[in-house]
Amino acid sequence: MKRIRECLLTTCAALALASATLASPGGATRPAGMVVIPAGDYVPLIRTAKDVPRVAVAAFLLDAQAVTNAEFLAFVTANPKWRRSAVSGLFADTSYLEHWTADLEPGPKAPAAAPVIRISWFAARAYARWVGKRLPTTAEWEWTAAAGYTTPDGKNDAEMNRDLYAWLARPVPAVIPAVGTAKPNVYGVRGLHGLIWEWVDDFNIAMVTGESRADSGLDRDLFCGAGSIGAKDTNDFAAFMRQALRSSLKANNTTSSLGFRCARDRQ
Repeated sequence: MKRIRECLLTTCAALALASATLASPGGATRPAGMVVIPAGDYVPLIRTAKDVPRVAVAAFLLDAQAVTNAEFLAFVTANPKWRRSAVSGLFADTSYLEHWTADLEPGPKAPAAAPVIRISWFAARAYARWVGKRLPTTAEWEWTAAAGYTTPDGKNDAEMNRDLYAWLARPVPAVIPAVGTAKPNVYGVRGLHGLIWEWVDDFNIAMVTGESRADSGLDRDLFCGAGSIGAKDTNDFAAFMRQALRSSLKANNTTSSLGFRCARDRQ
């Protein structure tokens, strides 16, 4: 068992730190496991007259799948301060990786190929930096998630919307399915809808347009029930759910269905 675990760690570390690249359209290169997301315009869910109606999103690279338990195991093995027993309470709350059997043993509740969950924003960011990447922004994540299974505009993709709302209606399973089980969207990205919630880099500005709540230029209508005023689509329940989750989080929070994936600027 020890030898198997050592082999797994070696393999995961090699994958996480691999420098090999693959050819992509236009002669550019991309790291293995990432896909190119084309440039576009993201329309924020909630905006006021002072906000820009659209946010330009430059082409970027995004992990095709969420970070797995096996990949995160390689990270905590190489970075002891992020192990469950050692992490500071400033960077992760008490439920951080609590479903793992031990610091370096994910166990039956955290299969190797399943997305890692109970991860704080601080931990997700640290992992991303370790592999030479970053967390996606809200605009990047939402722009990618707006795609359907077969077209860039998923608003009228009946199959995708059916799967999305079926997932929202189900309780969180005791064991999250493997990342590869999720159906890819038109860009080849799996699991943005239907597996877990995911951290974005700027999650803490989800409901804020000023520098802080004390900012004299801050629009108070962005808080509480009034937040639906100015929404781009009041029927987009899933987007409101994501917005509500992000606005409720603190950077050291962890939950039973919150993980992440990484992004990278296109070279």
